[in-house]
Amino acid sequence: MKISEILNKSTPSVSFEIFPPRENAALEPVVDVVRRLSLQKPSFMSVTYGAAGSANVNTLAIAKIVQECGVSALAHLTCIASTREKIGAELAALKAGGVENILALRGDKPVEQKGFNGDYHYASDLVAEICSFGGFSVGGACYPECHPECNHIEDDIRNIKRKVDAGLDFLTTQMFFDNNVYFHYLSRLRSAGITVPVIAGIMPVTNSKQIARICALSGTYLPPRFRSIVDRFGDNSEQMLDAGIAYATEQIIDLFANGVNAVHVYTMNKPIVAERIMANLGSIIRG
Repeated sequence: MKISEILNKSTPSVSFEIFPPRENAALEPVVDVVRRLSLQKPSFMSVTYGAAGSANVNTLAIAKIVQECGVSALAHLTCIASTREKIGAELAALKAGGVENILALRGDKPVEQKGFNGDYHYASDLVAEICSFGGFSVGGACYPECHPECNHIEDDIRNIKRKVDAGLDFLTTQMFFDNNVYFHYLSRLRSAGITVPVIAGIMPVTNSKQIARICALSGTYLPPRFRSIVDRFGDNSEQMLDAGIAYATEQIIDLFANGVNAVHVYTMNKPIVAERIMANLGSIIRG
């Protein structure tokens, strides 16, 4: 099913993100993760574009497994180092594999810019290409606290508007730990004329090293309540797991209570995290 159709339903949507194995690693451990996650009956599962910046070697393979488990797959696709020929071939492969949904991303810029001759420079270019190809529901990423490479939120929102105007059906946010950040950002998007669904991205933090990496990469705001949790329980893995799952669950319940109908959980390939969150949500998502 296309995600544009899933998001039109009145029932709450909870989806999961997984990442495929590295290029030469075995598929089976991730396949096991997919099978366990599928038992939670998520609205869909997204599959990231390779691992650690590698090529899209296993994304399609895992996306096919997702769909064999009866769950709609959302395949990530990046374009910054690609040619139109390569993107065309990947779109054809995704369509042939039965994948109906793509998250269109620019991707990280090459470390060495010298000699770079890709055909795409912005995610909006890729969105237009996918829509021209046809047959997919297309999503894009957005950053409630501004894209790290953009100096002003107003400029960032204008860039989001270009992607939406190019044909996006929905947006998925980067993680945030203060729901007020999301609500404020959503208000700004709507004021800018961006009316597509905006899925809220939730990262259950289950160890203190994880939060250190998050802050280093994105500068995500950590509210005092969350900092206290990390300070108190971060050195005890079992306690931090419990606290991180509880915090993420509370975020999701608050979002649903305030009219947000779609949440995307960054599982980090940890089924236990998704399983416990879904158990905590109980009848809230079962209706």
